[in-house]
Amino acid sequence: MVRKVTIGLAQMAMGREPARNLDRATGMVRDAAAQGADVVCLPELFTSLYFAQYANPAGPGNVPEGARGKADAPLEEIPGDASRRLSECAAANKVILVAGSVYEKAATGFFNTAMTFGRDGRMLGKYRKIHIPHDESFYEQHYFAPGDLGFKVYATDKGNIGTLICYDQWFPEAARANALMGADIVLYPTAIGTAQGLDQAEGGWQEAWENVMRGHAIANGMVVAACNRAGHEGRMDFWGGSLVIDAFGKTLARAGGDEQILLATVDLEHGREVREGWRFFHNRRPDQYGELVERRRDGGRDGKKGCDD
Repeated sequence: MVRKVTIGLAQMAMGREPARNLDRATGMVRDAAAQGADVVCLPELFTSLYFAQYANPAGPGNVPEGARGKADAPLEEIPGDASRRLSECAAANKVILVAGSVYEKAATGFFNTAMTFGRDGRMLGKYRKIHIPHDESFYEQHYFAPGDLGFKVYATDKGNIGTLICYDQWFPEAARANALMGADIVLYPTAIGTAQGLDQAEGGWQEAWENVMRGHAIANGMVVAACNRAGHEGRMDFWGGSLVIDAFGKTLARAGGDEQILLATVDLEHGREVREGWRFFHNRRPDQYGELVERRRDGGRDGKKGCDD
């Protein structure tokens, strides 16, 4: 049995006005559907400029002084106006929509949240970003609490779809958890690029970004796709470079650096064949993996147990 699914990645360059960003996003979803997409993904925090490049010592829910007039952080309640528009968009275009992510104001805190809608517009669920970075020009811990809803995989007529967000890309545990929950496809709404003047002594960051996702695809026998943002914002040059990787690590499509819709058709049966052929899941040894859930400050590099953070 061959199960073909066409993925559309709406790689966007954002402006200052949230309403216009939302309009452009729904327009790109419509265009992707017209080109044959079954599943469409938007970038991370697609309703605004990337405000987390500015430090925010005042804490979540406040606009830091350095961002005023540059990249204000629009808060969204779910359900709310944005979720209503996105629901209508999914239904009108009959696509499964992974609606990037928004800055969610919830009763339990402030979160970086991705909503997923079915082809009838029904919200299948929401995922709150679990791994939150905090580096120069990525001050996300000033804005977001770690997600409190766990990992999410949604059963659809186009396969089981998992959602993770940006920095989650670097964590094999997140991809593996999605795979163990049955994901055929994992989609990563993303906002990653290079801050001007920031040292890249380790080497090519974009290459590493692609390679770590390629490893997730191979190790888990599933399709992996990332929808990045594009354009220049403040100090940030976002790469674009959205891509779709098949279940054995082949890059099926890769975007350039500009705003565009990227399409790729994947065969979900190929993932099943990879899993059965390489038997990575059959030969797992969960009884030996206790250290994976121990929290260590030093990562255990010296072979000794570290202290809890």
